[in-house]
Amino acid sequence: MAQGRERDEGPHSASGSSLSVRWVQGFPKQNVHFVNDNTICYPCGNFVIFINIETKKKTVLQCSNGIVGVVATNIPYEVVAFSDRKLKPVIYIYSFPGLTRRTKLKGNVLLDYTLLSFSYCGTYLASYSSLPEFELALWNWESNIILCKKSQPDMDVNQMSFNPMNWRQLCLSSPSTVSVWTIERSNQEHYFKARLVKLPLEDGSFFNETDVVFPQSLPKDLIYGPVLPLSAIAGLVGEEAETFRPKDDLYPLLHPTMHCWTPTSDLYIGCEEGHLLVINGDTLKVTVLNKIEEESPLDRRNFISPVTLVYQKEGVLASGIDGFVYSFIIKDGSYMIEDFLEIERPVEHMMFSPNYTMLLIQTDKGSVYIYTFGEKPILNKVLDACDGNFQAIDFITPGTQHFMTLTHSGEVCVWWLEDCACVSKIYLNTPATVLACCPSSSSAAVGTDSGSVYFINVYNEESPQVIHTVFLSESSVQHVVYDQRGIFLLVGTSEGKVFVINANSSSSFQIIGFTEVAKDIVQISTVSLLETDIVEVMVLSSLPEAGRSRLEMFTMPTLLSQVSTTFTDERGRLKDELIHKYLFELEHTLSSAVLDFESKQIYGFCSQVPYICSYLLPKEEHIGIYILKPYQKVQSRQYGPGILYLSSHGLLLITIAKCGILCIRDIYTLETFARCRSHSHQGHGIQSMRISMDGQNILVNGRDDGTLVYLKWKRFGGHLANDILYYYQKLLIFLSSTIDKENVYLSRTPKVTIDLASNSEYTKEKASTDSSQNELVLTDVKKEIPWIQRKSQEAIKKEVNLFSKKRKEIKKGIKALSKTILNMMEENDKLENIAKLDQQEFGLDLEALERLQDESQEEVAKMKKDVEMHNLAKSYLAELIKEECWNSMAVKGRALKCFHIPCVVENFPMKARTAEELKELERVLQQKKIEAECLKLRKEIVEAQSGVTLVKKRHEEDDEEEEEEDKKVQYSNLPNYLLGSLSTDFGVDTSFLSSQLELHSREEKINQIILLKDIIYKVKTAFNNEFDAAYKQKEFEIARVKERNVRIREIILDLELEEAVWQPEFEDCEKPERTLVVQDEEITANKHVKPWHKAKTELITNHETEHWLLIQGTTTRLRALMDMMGGVLEVKKEDILRMVIPQPAFMAKPDAVWTEEERKQFKDYEKKVKELNEERDKYRKSLEAELKKLQNSIQESTQAFDEHLKRLFERRVKAEMVTNQEELKINNLAFSLLLDEELSSREKFLNNYLTRKQQEKSQTSEAVRKSREDLDVYKEHHDNLLAEDKVMDRSFKKEFAEIPSHQVDILYKLFKRRPRIPKQKMHSDTIRVVPFGERPGSGKLNKDAFAQLMKAMDELDSISNMPEGLDPLVWNHFCMTRRAKVENEQKVKQKAAGLLEMAAFLRKRVEEDEKVQQEIERVFHELILLQDEKVRFQLNLTIQILLKQGQVELENFQLVLEYADAILINKNIIEDLNSVIRTQGQKKIASMMESKDVHKRIFQIEWEHKKMEMEREDLNQKAWDIQMLFFSRDRQKTHKKNVENCKKLLKKLGKFSNQKDIANYTLSCNLREELIAVSERKDICNAMGSKLTCEKIAEERYENMMQQQRLTNISKQQAEQISVLQAEVERLRMKTFPALVQM
Repeated sequence: MAQGRERDEGPHSASGSSLSVRWVQGFPKQNVHFVNDNTICYPCGNFVIFINIETKKKTVLQCSNGIVGVVATNIPYEVVAFSDRKLKPVIYIYSFPGLTRRTKLKGNVLLDYTLLSFSYCGTYLASYSSLPEFELALWNWESNIILCKKSQPDMDVNQMSFNPMNWRQLCLSSPSTVSVWTIERSNQEHYFKARLVKLPLEDGSFFNETDVVFPQSLPKDLIYGPVLPLSAIAGLVGEEAETFRPKDDLYPLLHPTMHCWTPTSDLYIGCEEGHLLVINGDTLKVTVLNKIEEESPLDRRNFISPVTLVYQKEGVLASGIDGFVYSFIIKDGSYMIEDFLEIERPVEHMMFSPNYTMLLIQTDKGSVYIYTFGEKPILNKVLDACDGNFQAIDFITPGTQHFMTLTHSGEVCVWWLEDCACVSKIYLNTPATVLACCPSSSSAAVGTDSGSVYFINVYNEESPQVIHTVFLSESSVQHVVYDQRGIFLLVGTSEGKVFVINANSSSSFQIIGFTEVAKDIVQISTVSLLETDIVEVMVLSSLPEAGRSRLEMFTMPTLLSQVSTTFTDERGRLKDELIHKYLFELEHTLSSAVLDFESKQIYGFCSQVPYICSYLLPKEEHIGIYILKPYQKVQSRQYGPGILYLSSHGLLLITIAKCGILCIRDIYTLETFARCRSHSHQGHGIQSMRISMDGQNILVNGRDDGTLVYLKWKRFGGHLANDILYYYQKLLIFLSSTIDKENVYLSRTPKVTIDLASNSEYTKEKASTDSSQNELVLTDVKKEIPWIQRKSQEAIKKEVNLFSKKRKEIKKGIKALSKTILNMMEENDKLENIAKLDQQEFGLDLEALERLQDESQEEVAKMKKDVEMHNLAKSYLAELIKEECWNSMAVKGRALKCFHIPCVVENFPMKARTAEELKELERVLQQKKIEAECLKLRKEIVEAQSGVTLVKKRHEEDDEEEEEEDKKVQYSNLPNYLLGSLSTDFGVDTSFLSSQLELHSREEKINQIILLKDIIYKVKTAFNNEFDAAYKQKEFEIARVKERNVRIREIILDLELEEAVWQPEFEDCEKPERTLVVQDEEITANKHVKPWHKAKTELITNHETEHWLLIQGTTTRLRALMDMMGGVLEVKKEDILRMVIPQPAFMAKPDAVWTEEERKQFKDYEKKVKELNEERDKYRKSLEAELKKLQNSIQESTQAFDEHLKRLFERRVKAEMVTNQEELKINNLAFSLLLDEELSSREKFLNNYLTRKQQEKSQTSEAVRKSREDLDVYKEHHDNLLAEDKVMDRSFKKEFAEIPSHQVDILYKLFKRRPRIPKQKMHSDTIRVVPFGERPGSGKLNKDAFAQLMKAMDELDSISNMPEGLDPLVWNHFCMTRRAKVENEQKVKQKAAGLLEMAAFLRKRVEEDEKVQQEIERVFHELILLQDEKVRFQLNLTIQILLKQGQVELENFQLVLEYADAILINKNIIEDLNSVIRTQGQKKIASMMESKDVHKRIFQIEWEHKKMEMEREDLNQKAWDIQMLFFSRDRQKTHKKNVENCKKLLKKLGKFSNQKDIANYTLSCNLREELIAVSERKDICNAMGSKLTCEKIAEERYENMMQQQRLTNISKQQAEQISVLQAEVERLRMKTFPALVQM
């Protein structure tokens, strides 16, 4: 196999041993790319794999910094670019097929590159990074520089591609956006310009967007002020306001999935919703193509959205998730779908080869197909991917030709070791976990998640077969390990059991037994030496709760399979005492551990620290757990948890870790002598590795990167290699007989009938035909019992047979008991419901009964808890409502009803005002008072200055009149119609309210709202006071009615009338607090009384009854009184109606029998009855009159109350009207404040927008200036080259003036002659197939054209083209001159092209600058309009006016209904304006008089000025005379000596002054220290209370102060003397040198 760059890493031992990568096997997880017409490549782990399509030959390129990120290829230059995934990643560019590094690109990206793309023309590479930069960069990969870059915050891009026809266009697409980036160039400067594509809505329609910044279609509202954009209403002032849209205006757009370019620079976009879009590359206009439905739609599938798109002539090829490739035939704005190709898996990526003869198809699993176009199209599978990452690997004995791999889905593959070609595959159709190959036969064992172990026969590598299956337990198999000699197979499960199986196929893989270990098995290690007859096993388990690791070791004899019954119990468990099982623990955790061949020590890889430790095993036997201590500790120099492997010969210790580095160490010194970085930590390192028996071949499997690396020794020798080879040969000789014997048995072993597919291709048809068989097999597997359960069942059967008699006796007893219970249940059914028992009571299972009772109690407790929580929630809600609507109310809401009419009056419920509200109200009132006083003082000042006589009269008025005026103006200084409400009718003071015509500022409006709220509060309070008075009156009326009803009831009872007494009562609405209290009579349910409480109540009642009866004992006196006088001693007047005169006893006899005495008694009786009736009639009439009087009085009083309540109801209506009026004013003010905030927000936004545009304008202006300067410089270079070209043309004849003229003419013609370069015409088939054709604008094409031109010039310069008779030296000179001319012409052409490009660039910058300038002007215009609107809004106030209805009547509706041009002005404003005009007129007259006086003063000052000018001229003349006065030399010398003496004196004085300053400074320092000492002594004196010391300190302090004052006076005097001396010196200098004075 061809190999790329083999990389050697790490330190080497003295023998120079090193490892090299032979091949890499992996399948693509990213897109596959073409490098040239016959080679594809894809990243895999730390490598980039290249595959030749024709020869299937692989080449590997390794990334030196870990896992490979994204890959891109450049077909014209045949280079490959890929990035690594380290911190601050780097882009590497390698040439193919040499695989030499061309360059390394280092940018400022922090985490990762997500996309790379080469331009089709030129040496340009685009890169895109994700978090945190989201940066798009353009590289010149040949020059290794970034041409330009730009960041897009939070924009995640999933596809990026250059325009094949124009490298200046770049398309970036994401699931939500599509953007086209234009690369603009000016000389060597490059710039990005991005344009977003406006996508249609989900249904394919387009949404007409409005300008958010400057909306033009906003309605105008003449009443409520200007209508502003939504961003201003939302209060947004930053950049977010430019894109703000409310939720109602957000509509879901199409979601792009893939894009591709066309030869016309258009874009095809596929969307998730199934739409196909066409985007114009220049205008970015989007067109939704219409789909033409076929008459017979596609069967069994529904193409929804394309996953990938590739362009072909007349349409595109697209693929979906259904495994089909479709052809979209596009014509005239519509397209039709046709079937193109069927693939067994969903297609994720498609790509045409550079010559468009092949189509690469990549599936989701990673398989790669090549579809070759032609008369007979061919579909070849270049790469057949496995079903997932490799789960496990192992060599087939002896490990020199084949190896096996396993995936999690159960796919087992056999591969050639030399070139990693797949020999065969077999599918187990069950999730698999581990794989191990037997050293003593051509078989392998596969562990599964279901707890089974499959034994596979690989004697014939091309057709592997499952020959045996063992179902050990229901827990998954985690470890499968053979010992070194292949005697036993150890299987570890997740539940902590290690099964021992005979590894020989001839024994049908006999299960010997199992042993139990800790649950979390980490690793199983074995030692099986040739010289011994035992196999030692060590099991490493983790104890995460204790933070420790446990080691369990046991020994098995090689003849264990023959004596397995002796070593195991009935359940198959190995006896610990026979296998010599020992337990060890470590005080720290290990991620891996192995046992050395001498069984003296253990090597462990620490999981928490990067160390490899060795632990010595105790020589003596022990019982229990033995704690092992580290014996040797070596740094692993690998980070992350690692795994240790021991080679089959026991001389090499191999370590792998999460870092992805494999280290090979000497078993004795633990020093690394070879290492290789086959994987990286980004892919979570290495999962497993295997080394062959001879130690020459190493397979390394990655954990998450899906890469399998084959390592081989590049240099390996010395004694270690000889020892390994010797042991390998010895082991092969030992195993040869066993291998031959087992292989013969395997060749004859039939295949087990399970659902497997041994073909190299596992197709859908095979799966469908074997579906029934799968179901049968699965049902069998479900019914199958694990071996461990089967053994336990067998043991249970033996125990049952052993205790069968006792079982029978127990069964008989149970039957008898069951009969008894049935009889009891029958008797129970016959009883009454009260005496019946539940069926649960008959359960003999007391534990179950107790469990059911506990469950019922738990259910009851749960229901109680739910009810309690429900009641608690309702109580909490009720408390919240009560707190909000009742407790928080300072004035509770209640109503009053009339007695006789249906009229109800309600009060105003009111909450107490908070402290903040009261404080704010107090602040506003104080401010208003101050403003009123200031206004009053200003008026007094103005009136005093104006001298108006009216003011004098007002000052002469009496104080009483002023007080009366203040009382009149107390309520308001405005009329009611301007006040806007009737609040003054409730006695509310409105004097502090501002006029509605003066509310212009925000603060005034806020203060007005606070005052209006206070007025509302006062109005409600005033009405509530009246309501409370009425409520008390009703209480009084009801009490009086109750008092009168007592007498009325007595009269009705005496008169024996059946009239009902009218008794008024308060209703619930009048006393709402009664609804919060539950009365006993409202409860309908019976009250639950506890039994003891009920018994106590009955006892107390009986005792009280007995006591009353004892008190009310019968006596003779009481009984006589009751019989004779009805129980009273005196007859009352009210008893007349009840009084009855008893009839004499003789009246029972007939009249004829009466005696005279009896007749007299009868007359007396009649007389008494007549008198009694008269008295009764008289008393009845008096009672009737009294009853009528009482009823009339009740009626009158209640009717009077009803009248009062009616008036109160009218008052309530008026109060509500006033409240609504004030609230309307508050709402108007709040709306104006809100609108003011919106206007301010809009103004801030426009200012911020203007600032950004001005910054942009400065940038564009700078760009224009720079572009002009660059253009001028470039144009100057171009003009110079053009001038040089003309000079060369003109000076041609001068250079050849020595030769004859006719030869000069011939040479000039040759000088003008240029070779014709034939254009390379593409093959007709290529032109027909390749849609993009020749791609212009390539720098490589320009270089090739220049090279061809120079080659043609070489032909013209040949000696055969030399004219006859010309000197060869002249010809050589001519050729050099012509070549220079041609080169100069090429430079001129290049400069001219660059000049055009720069001119176009400048034109674009100028257009951008003008556009920004227009935006700025537009913003200025918008600001001016907004300011006008704001001023108009502040002046155009909304005023509430009260109008009286019916006072002004207009005929014929002569009323103007629109007042657009009208202005509402207060009358006081006009009067004040007139007074101001009069005052200003008086001021003007006074100023005119003052100006007259000023003019007079000006003339006087001018005369004085002239006088002073003349005096100045006289003085100047005198000074000139003095200067011109003769001054002798003697006088000058004398004067000079005097000056020097004065200077010396001045210098001495200066020194003396400095000394004094120093002395003063010293004294001040001393003074400061003395002051500190004085303060300290003062504190001491104060503490000690010493009066004498304080006085002494005070005297000293006074003397110091006096001395300091004297020194200060001396220094001042000296300073004055120095200044005097300086002045004298200056005077003497001026006197000595008078000529130096400036005139």
